[in-house]
Amino acid sequence: MLNAPDCRRVLWTLPVLVAVGCGGSGSDDSPGSATEPSSQAPQAEMPAQDVAPAMPRSAAPAGARVFFITPADGDVVSNPVVVEFGIDGMSVVPAGQEQADSGHHHVIIDAELPALDLPIPKDARHVHFGEGNSRAELTLEPGQHSLQLLFADHLHIPHAPPVVSDRITITVE
Repeated sequence: MLNAPDCRRVLWTLPVLVAVGCGGSGSDDSPGSATEPSSQAPQAEMPAQDVAPAMPRSAAPAGARVFFITPADGDVVSNPVVVEFGIDGMSVVPAGQEQADSGHHHVIIDAELPALDLPIPKDARHVHFGEGNSRAELTLEPGQHSLQLLFADHLHIPHAPPVVSDRITITVE
C-alpha cells in the first residue's frame, strides 16, 4: 500500500502498463489505496518494489537492424501515410509467438523511445503492429512529424541490444 500524497502505483496488465494514482486529500481512487495520516511525517519516495520491475529482454543478433523502406527522411506526404518497414538479421512474427531472433514492429510517432526494459506502451504515439505487419497506413495531422521504428519481442519488450531505426522527419500536407 502506498501512502505518499502524490503516489502512483504501477499495475501490469500485459501488454499494457497502467499507472494508478492515489490522492492524499481523502480520496480513495484505487482499490487498496489509503490517505496519508496527518500525524505521520511525510513518506520517502516509493520503495523500489512498488515500481514495475524490469522485464527480461530477448537477445538481438549482432548486426540486426530495422529501417523505413518508405517514407524517406524529409518526404512530403499526404494522408493516409503509407509506411513500409524493413528488417535485416531477424524474422517478423506476430506478437505472442516466442521465437529466437524474431519480433514485430512498433512505430514511435512524435515521441522519444520508451523504457527499453518494459513492454512498449500502446497509444497514439506508440503504434503496435502485432500481427506481423511490414506495411501500414497511418493518418496523421497536417504538419511535421517524427517517426522511428522499434522492434520488440513476443511480449512487446525491446531486444537487447535494442533494434531501433534512425528517426525520420516527414511533413504531412
